[in-house]
Amino acid sequence: MSRPTQFTIDLQALCENARTLKRLAGPRSTMAVVKADAYGHGAVPCAKALAPLVDAFAVAIGEEAIALREAGINLPILVLQGPHSRQEAQVMSSAGLWPAISSERQIDWLEQSGVQFERVWMKCDTGMHRLGFMPHEIASARSRLTTHSANDIVLMSHFADAETPDSRLTERQLTRWHEVSDASSSGSFSNSAATTGQIATRENWIRLGYSLYGGSLVALPEKFSLKPVMQFESRIASVRWIDVGESIGYGGRWVARRRSRIATIPVGYGDGYPRAARDGTPIGTQEGIVLLAGKVSMDMITADITDLPVLNFGSPVTLWGNSPSIDEVAGHCDSIGYELCTRITQRAPRRFHHVTSDRH
Repeated sequence: MSRPTQFTIDLQALCENARTLKRLAGPRSTMAVVKADAYGHGAVPCAKALAPLVDAFAVAIGEEAIALREAGINLPILVLQGPHSRQEAQVMSSAGLWPAISSERQIDWLEQSGVQFERVWMKCDTGMHRLGFMPHEIASARSRLTTHSANDIVLMSHFADAETPDSRLTERQLTRWHEVSDASSSGSFSNSAATTGQIATRENWIRLGYSLYGGSLVALPEKFSLKPVMQFESRIASVRWIDVGESIGYGGRWVARRRSRIATIPVGYGDGYPRAARDGTPIGTQEGIVLLAGKVSMDMITADITDLPVLNFGSPVTLWGNSPSIDEVAGHCDSIGYELCTRITQRAPRRFHHVTSDRH
């Protein structure tokens, strides 16, 4: 019999989240970000489920886009890092991809290879300071792209602090964006947090990533909610009593202050459960929340179940999903849910709940 640890991916919830976010987006076109294997959820199954609901996809690198093409995904795909070489620019053109161009070097590659694209996205650095043309460079870069590679150019940028819409950084970025963007041309600034937080900006595309999968670092408007797409689950494999003063796990970090009933769960950082999780990290059960007790091992964790005597061998547990949420768990690990879901490993299987045909 196989180990009971698994990830369940609810593609129906994914599609319901997409519909919710599209209502928030209004008339703007919707791009679903499926980079990093759809944030750990499975890029191909997620893209196939979302294809009837969105206008395009986005990935980080060319390899991710080619994998989607090979799986039969025909919608437009934006490659956010653009080409990393002249040869890759040619591959992207042949595959009908949309490159995001952020440097003169990339424009050189397009010119040298003579490739043409249906659409090119041009990144403006409004304050994130990772990639992109500075605002004063936009006109020149746009002219070169129009002359040699594409007539249809979408200007894009990226919020550095969208979770704080009234921060000085956000305000500065918005000011720069409105200085370079043209109300009559295509543009895209909003990510998940900017969309759910309803940051008002001039654009006709939004790029939805983490929120599609049910996570959010920003409270949604009233009457809007998202569903977790990933459930990380296992079952209790062992139960034992330990006496006052006894410790659990490596380094003896957790010490019993009372006679305690301890459950061992067959999951660990080898599956993607974060080693950084602190004592007290919540774990869901059918009877309520129990708390992590002791350091996370590669293959096992332990929890204090003293106050829930009905729990025993075989009782199901939720590491993250409906309760606790992935964002709650991440908060106990000094991390964010983005990192947790993208760091899951292939050891625990992913089970997909597919979308019923009448939903589309």
